Amino acid sequence: MSDDRSSFDPGMIDDLDDDLDEDAGGPARSDQGPEDGDGAAFRAAVRHILEEIGEDPSREGLEKTPARVRRMYRELTRGYHVDPDRLINNALFDVAYSEMVVVRGIEFYSLCEHHLLPFYGTAAVAYIPDGRVIGLSKIPRIVEMFARRLQVQERMTAQIAEFLMERLHPQGVGVVMEATHLCTVMRGVGKQGTVMTTSHVLGIFRSNEKTRAEFLAHLQRPPTGV
Repeated sequence: MSDDRSSFDPGMIDDLDDDLDEDAGGPARSDQGPEDGDGAAFRAAVRHILEEIGEDPSREGLEKTPARVRRMYRELTRGYHVDPDRLINNALFDVAYSEMVVVRGIEFYSLCEHHLLPFYGTAAVAYIPDGRVIGLSKIPRIVEMFARRLQVQERMTAQIAEFLMERLHPQGVGVVMEATHLCTVMRGVGKQGTVMTTSHVLGIFRSNEKTRAEFLAHLQRPPTGV
């Protein structure tokens, strides 16, 4: 790998990225998703669930719950309605840099598609550029786009890596995600402290053992507060 570190200023890229976000006029979402009128069908479904568990949906504490739940799920699943082109917003920059770029400690919150219970944790994303880098803030937003859906962790890990590979065309991509799943902690086996780790590697991260080892070494270093 060539030593081009002196020509790469991550702060410069992030400043340009922020400028592009302002030019784009806000979040890369098609607002709140598909229209369903006033949400009457959704609210009726929530009322039915409340009745099924033995509650009275007309009592004071639950009267507005169906509308609140509808708003909540629209927020928690907004990743379905993100426009990937607007999210990237041309924040790809020609930079003569060919060493590993690692972004870790990316918090995410998602919903397990099996029980609709949350799972949450952190993601680490790495890539080796091939003449282009992506604006720093875009990587957490890519994680968010795939997390804000009904998911399984294994698929989400692969989707993030494959999206970066497709859009950036780097030499390789590596993604590691660690999460606590409430479907394991608060129901079923009820095992506290259980953490699931998934990984997905592409390109040189898959074909070169030294590259994988470098990536894992970065993840093992203690974070340095700024």
